[in-house]
Amino acid sequence: MSGKSNEGTARIASAIIERGWAALSGERVRTLIGEAGQDEWAVFQDSWSVLGPDRYMADGGRYRRRRHAALVLDGGQIRTLPPRPHYQSRDYNPLNGGIERWFAQVKPEVLGGAVFRQLLALCVDIFAVRDVACEIEAHQFRIEAGEVEGRPTPEGMHRDGVDWVGVFLVGRCNVVAGTTRIAIDGVPAITEFTLKDPLDAVFIDDRRVRHGVTPINRLVPGVEAHRDVLVLTFRYA
Repeated sequence: MSGKSNEGTARIASAIIERGWAALSGERVRTLIGEAGQDEWAVFQDSWSVLGPDRYMADGGRYRRRRHAALVLDGGQIRTLPPRPHYQSRDYNPLNGGIERWFAQVKPEVLGGAVFRQLLALCVDIFAVRDVACEIEAHQFRIEAGEVEGRPTPEGMHRDGVDWVGVFLVGRCNVVAGTTRIAIDGVPAITEFTLKDPLDAVFIDDRRVRHGVTPINRLVPGVEAHRDVLVLTFRYA
């Protein structure tokens, strides 16, 4: 697997070790991964328009669409695993956990595309797992806001039950709010910020940090409104 491990990612890794998380602007992410071609980015971004509905929402909501893929990192190489369900215990997801959830698979052209591979390599470098066996899950999420709000994290402040989490904003359309909230073990204050521009990102040590995102609402009534993100999780095998 190729990547761009350098002094820049080492500083980010140090920040995560020190405080449990780090946020980067989309401009900084593009500097680290290199600019993708316009056509490559268009294919990547457009793939969010063909996500399947999430039919497992225990709150009855129909505001979330997603695709899912499982991968494995071993010996410095990443391979895609056959389709399998996404599972979280109720300890980590009291709303939707405790069951196997089957979602439409991330399309092969996305998994094999330059943008996805660059973002995956960036996470591998930042989390320093290149030489460690890891199970990786990729989640494409679209949260839609209509007559009712869309809830990016309906389970509230939570952990995902993994070791590391990388979240990349792919786009926001006609929405307000969607504020990321970070709560660090042993620190009473909650940090808040909003991913606004494409590739704005946050990297999290899931073992130390609870995280969540506030609901989104339409900015202009009657116009399509959504928030798209890519979430990559890493669990030591």
